[in-house]
Amino acid sequence: MGLLDLFRREKAAPTETRAIAQGYTADLIAARAEWLSGRSCTAELTATVQSCVSLWESGFTLADVAGTDMLDRRTLAMLARSLALRGEALFLIRDRLLPVTDWDMKTLHGEPTAYRVSVSEVGGGHSQTVLAAEVLHVRIGSSPITPWAGTAPLHRASLSAELLQEVETALRDVYRDGPIGSQIVPLPEGSTEDMAAMRAQLRGRRGSSLVIEGVAQATAAGMNPQLGQRPESLTPDLQRAMTTETLAAARGAILMAYGVLPALLNPATTGPLVREAQRHLAQLVLQPMALIVAEEATAKLGQPVTIDCVRPMQAFDHGGKARAFATMLGALAEAKAAGLDMQTIKDAEAFIDWAD
Repeated sequence: MGLLDLFRREKAAPTETRAIAQGYTADLIAARAEWLSGRSCTAELTATVQSCVSLWESGFTLADVAGTDMLDRRTLAMLARSLALRGEALFLIRDRLLPVTDWDMKTLHGEPTAYRVSVSEVGGGHSQTVLAAEVLHVRIGSSPITPWAGTAPLHRASLSAELLQEVETALRDVYRDGPIGSQIVPLPEGSTEDMAAMRAQLRGRRGSSLVIEGVAQATAAGMNPQLGQRPESLTPDLQRAMTTETLAAARGAILMAYGVLPALLNPATTGPLVREAQRHLAQLVLQPMALIVAEEATAKLGQPVTIDCVRPMQAFDHGGKARAFATMLGALAEAKAAGLDMQTIKDAEAFIDWAD
């Protein structure tokens, strides 16, 4: 070793940077499949399911949120879509709520204590390990076996979802490949060139004659082939396959799995039924989930949070509301004339759910 080598510093090893494979792969899967949870992985692509998801998304977007400004409209819409398709939603709590695409967790007594989360980015995303208090984790349809995970409505009704997908796929294939409107037309046999030219002109035309039946052999046998001959249709008989009834039953089952009354999509539906369907969706489906979200936000954000989906989603019946308001004023006037104190009136209002 020379004298100069004593004063020569060793060069540090170059730092090698790599893309996070887990986050990038999770982002690709999320963008490709949008977290499909149905048994056939295509039921979510049907219009029926997307209509239900849109109703959930719109209901949460309209919700009144008090106690925090982190649950904005855009975040509530993403939360509702994730709950509808995946059964759970997870957001990383920072200066705002960051949607998480992939995560795994560590639990204690069935409750998550730490998460390893992946946040989407244009360049592939990044992963980090956080405590349970740093994330907003909402889940629905949890079972006692896996209380830390949620299940989507389609996962809980996978047979109906698969039936709906199979029926719609079959109808699509029939309308795409079936000889709808095509016929077999009996014609007297002509020359070979004329018949070939006619077949070439009519081949593959949907809704027109597709096959021409020659009758040269019957004519040579001394028979009259034109007696009793008529065009034969090649259109599939879908009515005998009961596709309409099967599709309606599958669609109704999926609608009920999402808490949407099937009568809402009936062409003969009237205004009162539409309003009742909206109230049913708001009161018995969206509001319980909103209470779960509010409890999670209250526990993680450190301040009371309330979310109300019923008031914004109520179908306003002006005539009915006017009559109800007049009846309420008349009842209050009669109570005041009878000398009832305010506490008695408040107790009566609480009995009929007018406490607030």
